[in-house]
Amino acid sequence: MCSLCHNGILGGGVYLDNQAVTYRTQKLTVSEKYKNLILPLNEIKGISWKWIVFPVAKFHMKNGECYKIIIFNKWRFNKYFQKYSEN
Repeated sequence: MCSLCHNGILGGGVYLDNQAVTYRTQKLTVSEKYKNLILPLNEIKGISWKWIVFPVAKFHMKNGECYKIIIFNKWRFNKYFQKYSEN
């Protein structure tokens, strides 16, 4: 369970595999770009973390864009992100 911190989008899920971090939500009022936001691992320049009640991951992309996602299980996400990023 997660939330995208962009224009008030709340709720959704974040999925991590060996190719990408994917944020998905089924909210009707959300732009199509954010309903199935795919962040390819090879396009992620880095992740910084901030704690605002919950851990917020800020994904810095190589093209200059940034996406903030509240990820409730930071430890687990980091563990698998590091594992998949090494490959």
